[in-house]
Amino acid sequence: MSPIADTHDAIRQAIQASIAAKQALLNDSLLLEKIAQAGRMLLQTYQNGGKTLLCGNGGSAADAQHIAAELSGRFYFDRPPLYAEALHVNTSYLTAVANDYGYDEVFARMLTAAGRPGDTLIAISTSGNSPSILRAAQRAAEKGMNVIGLTGASGGKLATQCTLCIQVPSSDTPRIQECHILIGHIWCEWLEKALFQPPAEEHY
Repeated sequence: MSPIADTHDAIRQAIQASIAAKQALLNDSLLLEKIAQAGRMLLQTYQNGGKTLLCGNGGSAADAQHIAAELSGRFYFDRPPLYAEALHVNTSYLTAVANDYGYDEVFARMLTAAGRPGDTLIAISTSGNSPSILRAAQRAAEKGMNVIGLTGASGGKLATQCTLCIQVPSSDTPRIQECHILIGHIWCEWLEKALFQPPAEEHY
């Protein structure tokens, strides 16, 4: 078999694995209800004048920033911004706190300053065991915030520290992350429709 054919097979396998993870998510009615419950929690946060804060490491940090951008910018149509922020975006803060207090404190310390009762933290960790994410979830709970966890199948320690933990039915990190961004997009679309009236000329 040629190298090109081998490459095509690898591409097909990756796409099939991604589809399989999403199909497992689709077939789990309890997980779908958890996604819906989390969406309602976020809706209530915004209806009560609160905000959404997000945290993650590595690829999960990128997902946190992506979801925050869709909420604070726009998703399908032009509308007022929603207050959403990923906690890692200030690199001067991040490196100062990591240097002075240890990396495990980088999200928790910002939550001490920014978190308010009724706000929501979306804590993203494929393993559910990242110390900085666990510390953030604990601090958010202390501040009276809702905590939505996004993890892989095991949930890790984070599963017990969340108001609601959505455990994607996979143990493959890239496939978990692909499901996390899908779930984030579902929330963004649903919140936009629930909170704002799309312009009549917009079709999506």
